[in-house]
This record gives sequence, structure tokens and C-alpha cells, in this order.
Amino acid sequence: MDAVGVLTEALSRIPDGLRRAVEGLSPAQLVAAPTEGANPISWLAWHIGRGQDAQVAALTGAEQVYLAGDWAARFGRAPDPDDTGYGHGPDDVRSVRPESAEALLEYLDAVVEATRAHLATLTEADLDRVVDASFDPPVSLGVRLVSIVDDGVQHVGQAGYARGQLGA
Repeated sequence: MDAVGVLTEALSRIPDGLRRAVEGLSPAQLVAAPTEGANPISWLAWHIGRGQDAQVAALTGAEQVYLAGDWAARFGRAPDPDDTGYGHGPDDVRSVRPESAEALLEYLDAVVEATRAHLATLTEADLDRVVDASFDPPVSLGVRLVSIVDDGVQHVGQAGYARGQLGA
């Protein structure tokens, strides 16, 4: 398996982990913070999709999946391309109110499908292309994709832990 295949496999596992964390939860359970000040499962799951969607769209020049349908409304949000969860304060976190666990999963599935389609066009040499020179060292496409995987895996783990804290 080459590096693009490894990244594709890693990104493809995130929805399965999230599915285990959210399936069967009610909207009230999704928005319940496991402890005071902690991020609820709803925000964690939404942020996984939003972070990946916005970053991959920026890399490809494609429209964000979030903006191409009624996704924002399904989460009680406005269709803002910059609303990804980065920089959210407590009020912003609590305002992410998905209609259901299925909405969270369907959105992430759509994002992962768009990501997989982009990854299918890449070669290993493409992964060395610098996508952000503002860092030292500059960030390559491969490093950015690893960051997306890392963020998703961390938040899936947090969502699973939060589910356990809820006793669900």
C-alpha cells in the first residue's frame, strides 16, 4: 500500500468510530455535555466533519459539502463556510444542535466520500506539495492530510468517552 492508500484507509475509519459513538443517541443525549464545560458529542461529531470538509475543499478548490445542501440547517446553523468549530466558545459549542445522530453520520459520510474522491486523484509525489508556506517548516499536502486524520481520530475518541460518561 502506498502513502495515499494509507491516508485513504485512515480517513475512511473515522466514520465507523463516530458511528459507534453516536448510534442510538437521542438529540438530547447528543447535546448533553458529559461534564461542565466539556464539549458535547454533537459538537465533537459536527466539528470532525466541518474541519475535514473545509480543509479538503480549500486544498481542492471545490465547494464545501456543508454548503452544497441543507447540512447547516440540519445542525441548527447558518451555512457559513468559516463556521468549523475552530475558535468556538461555550455558547457556540452549545448552539450546534443536530436533528439526529443520523444527520451527523450522513454529513461525515458525504465529507469522507468527497475526500476519497480527491485522494483518488493523487500520487505520492503530490503529497510533497507545499500547501501552507506560513509555517516553519512549510506544510505539505501529506502533512495537512495527516493533521486532518489526527484531528478526526482525537475527536472520535472524545465522543466515545463522552458517550460512556453519559452512561449510554
